Amino acid sequence: MINNQGKVAVVFGVRNDSSISFQVALKLNQSGCKVVLNYVDDTKEDVLFLMKQNGMDITYAANVDVRNEENIKRFLSNVYEGLGAIDYILHGVAFGSQNVICYSLPGSSEKTPLYIDIPFEDLMDSFNISAYSLLRICRVAEPFFAKNASVLTLTYNASQRVFPGYAGMSINKAALENIMLYLASYFRKSGVRVNAISAGLVMTTSAGGINGVRKLRKLGKITAPLGNVTASDVADAAIYYFSDLSKKVTGNIHFVDGGFNIMGVAVDEE
Repeated sequence: MINNQGKVAVVFGVRNDSSISFQVALKLNQSGCKVVLNYVDDTKEDVLFLMKQNGMDITYAANVDVRNEENIKRFLSNVYEGLGAIDYILHGVAFGSQNVICYSLPGSSEKTPLYIDIPFEDLMDSFNISAYSLLRICRVAEPFFAKNASVLTLTYNASQRVFPGYAGMSINKAALENIMLYLASYFRKSGVRVNAISAGLVMTTSAGGINGVRKLRKLGKITAPLGNVTASDVADAAIYYFSDLSKKVTGNIHFVDGGFNIMGVAVDEE
C-alpha cells in the first residue's frame, strides 16, 4: 500500500538485528526506499552485514558520531550528492552510562548508583547523544531535505512517568520530546514534519541496560490491553510517518505500547 519508490531514507541508531531502528530500515527498504545507515566503531561489522544481507547498498553507509556536527554534515552531504534530497530521517540514537541509568550489572559487588547522585558530566554526554543529537541532525539536514520530508524519533513513556530502572535516561527522553515539538514548529516554513513514536518496552540490546527489564515485560503483558510489542510492531507504525499518509501530521507523540500508557493499574483477567 505504501510506495516509497525512489525516496531516500537515512536511519540513525542501528546496532544489530534486534534494534527498532533496524526493523524500521527493513520496512523502508521493502517499501522501495534507498536506505542509508550509519554505524559507530563497535557496530560497523554488524550494520554492514545486515545491509548486505537485506539488499541495501552500503556505498553511503559511514561511521558517524552524532556528537560531531562536521561528521554528520559529511555523511548527509554525501548522501545528498549521491542519492538526491533526503525524504526521511529516523533518529533512533540513545546512550546512558550505568551512572545515568542507575544500574549495576547482575552479580556485581558494586553499589547501584542512586538517581540523586547522577554525575553532571555523565548526564550531559548522555543528553548530547540521546536528545540534543536530534536538533543537531535536523540543523545539518535542513538544506538537504526533500519537499515534505519527514523526521521521526523514538521515545519512551519514562519521559512522563516514573520508571526507577530508567532513571536519568528519562530526563533525556523528556528533553527529546520537547525538542521534537519545537522542531515541528520551526519547520513550518518548509513543510518538514517531525514526530515521535513512544515505543513500549522492546527487548533490544539497549533495553538490557534497564534495571528489572524482564519484570517490566511481565508487567506489560498483563497491564497493556494488547500486551507487549515487538520492534516490528513499532516499525509498522513508523512507516506511516515515512509516507504521504502522514503529510499533515507533525509534533505528534504516537504511542505503540499495546495501550500500556492509558492504564493506571494492572488488570489481571481471570
